[in-house]
Amino acid sequence: MIVLQFIAGLVFLMVGGEALVRGASRIAASLRITPLVIGLTVVAYGTGAPEVAVSVKAVISAQADIAVGNIIGSNIINILLILGLAAIILPITVSNKIIQLDIPVLIITSFVALWMGMDGTFSRGDGLILFGVLLIYTFYLIYNSRTKKTFDTEEYTEEVSPPGNRKVITLLIDIGLIAGGIAILVTGAGWLVDSAVIFATYLGISELVIGLTIVSVGTSLPELVTAMVASFRGESNIAIGNIVGSCLFNLLGVLGLTGIFAPGGISVAPAVVYFDIPVMIAAAVACMPVFFTGGIISRWEAAVFLIYYAAYTLFLILAEAQHEALTTFSATMLYFVLPITAITLFILTLQEIRKRQRNRKEK
Repeated sequence: MIVLQFIAGLVFLMVGGEALVRGASRIAASLRITPLVIGLTVVAYGTGAPEVAVSVKAVISAQADIAVGNIIGSNIINILLILGLAAIILPITVSNKIIQLDIPVLIITSFVALWMGMDGTFSRGDGLILFGVLLIYTFYLIYNSRTKKTFDTEEYTEEVSPPGNRKVITLLIDIGLIAGGIAILVTGAGWLVDSAVIFATYLGISELVIGLTIVSVGTSLPELVTAMVASFRGESNIAIGNIVGSCLFNLLGVLGLTGIFAPGGISVAPAVVYFDIPVMIAAAVACMPVFFTGGIISRWEAAVFLIYYAAYTLFLILAEAQHEALTTFSATMLYFVLPITAITLFILTLQEIRKRQRNRKEK
């Protein structure tokens, strides 16, 4: 029965992802909102619904580690795993707006989450602040997109149909696709997570690790499927907007709502503050040079993201099992792999800056 539930969850996620991307890409033209903003808001918040449901349910059930692990783990998965897989399929073109606004907002928000968790609790006040910022950010995105006199052809290419009854009917159909896609995604993710948690509990894995891995992977499957479908369909703006928007929604919306609904706030384990949140911040910061260099996420950059996600997961497994290889693995990552990666990204960034300076002089 559990196996059938797991398979059914996967099927629902595939169907829901296709419906959500199709409806979102078409509604962007109907409402004259760029696909990037649709990806950052409607698609991202819709695919983030499983995180809300799981995290709120977890804190009400006094399972704070699952709630926090789900939120932080989902962001790490969104950037390192989902973005990596999507760009492996087809290199993703990154809009300048993502580089100039959304990634900096994500980095700042990640540091704010770290600061809020330093005292060991995400309080109800913290939740209200985070959710308030989400409302402001969403209003700004929609207002800015709607008031632009011209649309960037990189973001908006589909011809807008003339007004009329046919346009209204088409719009309603597209809204129905989005709503239906979200409902199917949430249902599928719920089945998948429930079955996965049963397996993990049977194996004796801690709640924090369950939240950081199995639960966060399960609740991130809507983002994964949506990004993969968008990548296959050539909808780069929806793919990248969904991933970045989902990360912001996790921190501002999911963590905010979870903090608001938690009776006494959310307790935060020291391991989350001193390891998992810094890994999440590092992943967000790594996006800047990767996105900046050439404006395209290449396949080799995507492969690096996937390798780091595999290394992070392996670390969690070794730490959970208290394996003797943990010390050697940690030292190798800290003193060899991470410095080489940082130096490479720094050199690529310098090369890109010099290239842009030469192009300006030639103009």
